[in-house]
Amino acid sequence: MSRTPHPSFPRLAALLLGLSSLTAIAQEAPRVRARDLGVAPGIFATGTHNAITDVAGVRVGQVTLKEGDTVRTGVTAILPHAGNVYRSRVPAAVHVGNGFGKFIGSTQVNELGELETPILLTCTLCVWKAADAMAAWMLERPDMQQVRSLNVVVGETNDGGLNDIRARPVTADAVRRALDTATDGPVQEGSIGAGTGTVAFGWKGGIGTSSRELPASLGGWTVGVLVQSNFGGVLQVSGAPVGRELDRYAFQNAIAVQADGRRGLADDRGDGSIIIVIATDAPLGDRNLRRVASRAMMGLGRTGSSASNGSGDYILAFSTAESVRRAFDAPLLETAELANEQMSAVFQASVEAVEEAIYNSLFMATTVSGNGETVEAIPLDRVRDVLRRHGIAPTR
Repeated sequence: MSRTPHPSFPRLAALLLGLSSLTAIAQEAPRVRARDLGVAPGIFATGTHNAITDVAGVRVGQVTLKEGDTVRTGVTAILPHAGNVYRSRVPAAVHVGNGFGKFIGSTQVNELGELETPILLTCTLCVWKAADAMAAWMLERPDMQQVRSLNVVVGETNDGGLNDIRARPVTADAVRRALDTATDGPVQEGSIGAGTGTVAFGWKGGIGTSSRELPASLGGWTVGVLVQSNFGGVLQVSGAPVGRELDRYAFQNAIAVQADGRRGLADDRGDGSIIIVIATDAPLGDRNLRRVASRAMMGLGRTGSSASNGSGDYILAFSTAESVRRAFDAPLLETAELANEQMSAVFQASVEAVEEAIYNSLFMATTVSGNGETVEAIPLDRVRDVLRRHGIAPTR
């Protein structure tokens, strides 16, 4: 004998389901940065905000685009100083760890050794729209009326899982807002700006930042890093095998022996991309900045990346020091820069800050649903357990 449910039962069930969902959200552990988990890579102290903006003059602006169920992307802008970067250029260099990606303007940066615009980060199919919008924004700046050439710099990672990337949803307004609202101080991290739709190590990735301050005996320089993480590999945190112990890592199926003795298919090869921006107030020319940029691959490797075939690993480094600035119309450049023998501490600081910025991009990211997919934030309670077992996080 069947029973007809009471008319109010479906509504009650829906209400209970909604309440349970709200309870789960309320009980979800807050997102925290790496140092709140006891993860403090390296030996040098951080700056005040542990962010790229600890390098004096550097500002960051971010615009997040979430529209309906399909758009999950954004723009992150990095401004080297408060003035007109075209007229007062900073030395810069780009290192390509693996070149599966788009980095507009990078060839001229390396040819001339300087930046003449801010740096934008966005999604793969939006780089050209972002570049066009920044070009228009730059040409409207004061004293730019006679400019007929402009090398805009735009990097990207592919957020086409969570984001309807073919719609190319980044607008000129979004780019302008990111540039116009850039500020110093703390930088928002995780699922924001250009990191809104990114994925790292199978978990939600995003924007992360960190900094290091050298002691006075080593020059007292500051190094700041910002990353847009969207890559794969076998996650390790300060050496702890977090990816393995959370059972999510590249080539996982390929090495898992099936019941019949056969191995699974390699459905995850660690592909993806990361953009790393390094700023410093150490007076460095473009040659030594290229050396700094290349060291970022060491910090990236510490987190478990192997720079896979399908990974776009791009690093841009620049110096804000007044002694190495380049006036756009200067017939002769007179600069004072750090000698080669003084570079090792800057290298060390860069590696440490890159590693920590990547961890921050993961730990601060929140679960995001979009475009028919959901990518979960890495569960910090389980990360803590792994770190404790390996003697990294406090036991209580």
